[in-house]
Amino acid sequence: MRIAYALLDPGIGVFGTKGASVHVQEVVRALRADGHQVTVFCTRTNDDIPADLADLEVRRHRLPKGTGAEREQAVAAASAAIAEEIAAGDFDLVYERYSLFSDTAARLSAPSAPGARSIPSILEVNAPLIAEQRDHRSLADEAGALAATRRQLHGASLISCVSEAVAEWTRQEGAPPERVVVTPNGVNTTRITPAPRPSAAPAPQDPVRIGFVGTLKPWHGTDLLLRALARTDQRLVLDICGTGPQQEELELLAAELGITERVRFRGAVAPERVPEFLHEIDIATAPYPAGEHYFSPLKVYEYLAAGLPVIASAIGTIPALLKEGELGVLVEPGDVAALAAALDELADDSGHRARLALVAREAAVQEHDWRIRCREMVERLEAALPSGVPA
Repeated sequence: MRIAYALLDPGIGVFGTKGASVHVQEVVRALRADGHQVTVFCTRTNDDIPADLADLEVRRHRLPKGTGAEREQAVAAASAAIAEEIAAGDFDLVYERYSLFSDTAARLSAPSAPGARSIPSILEVNAPLIAEQRDHRSLADEAGALAATRRQLHGASLISCVSEAVAEWTRQEGAPPERVVVTPNGVNTTRITPAPRPSAAPAPQDPVRIGFVGTLKPWHGTDLLLRALARTDQRLVLDICGTGPQQEELELLAAELGITERVRFRGAVAPERVPEFLHEIDIATAPYPAGEHYFSPLKVYEYLAAGLPVIASAIGTIPALLKEGELGVLVEPGDVAALAAALDELADDSGHRARLALVAREAAVQEHDWRIRCREMVERLEAALPSGVPA
């Protein structure tokens, strides 16, 4: 199929380094791996272009400078322009990542112009963005954002949500229940693989390298990880892959806790280099604090694909993903003492780490590969439409 991928969110670059950009790239890779021709329509690109996506056709609609209401109106205008451009092409499917003020897929799935061709669409919903924007950024025209969201939810042929919590939100906002499916995040198990196994078991006195991948924002719980590390054996050291608004605060916290020499902040790392980083660590962490948790954490899927033993908070979708502790160690969210104890216990038991590594990788390959996810979405769309979609 010829697929138009629409990404109108000005905060997400197609070739950026944060998790949302990785998500975009992996969906595109999976669709292309199955023989589909993908063209991306976006408002932002960024410069970290992976070698295997250098030939990807990307059509950028630049937004005029401005903030607040001006930026919101510009996104809406870009959505209309991109819909016209897609309609003029010979596309079989529109795949849109839900963005505020955009209704590209809805315009094409249910066109208003007489005689216009209807193009089947998949709307990918990763979060209740209106609440996120209002609470963590700024939202000038909430009524307009809600109206555009409802047009997207009513117009899309299939609404693919990363979790049941997000799916329930879409239904509350008027999405036809029969079109809503839950598609958790996944991982590219070809790109992310386990490190070569060492020939000998580690010595008891060897350093144990703890790893964290993600944006440094409060809801990722990196401060909890630092506080836990301060309670652990001195041979445990921490590598943090990623940056964000909390980095300076976290660096000060590490100094306050007396663990500066045990913590390395890697800063922003291009997605191409993440597999290399994962090869360098012994235990991976996802220390989310207590609170609302409606997302599907990409980092945990990447940890599993890398064959890493995982310690994660028992919150949201994570317990089910880790099969209630079969694939990793679960701790109560926000419990620093429990997190510290889990780190020490797993650091002391290399045999347990090796067992978790094997089952983690197996689960990633058999259940969570992005190609599996994308095939399932296309199959669900085919089942939902009377005439299916072109092969």
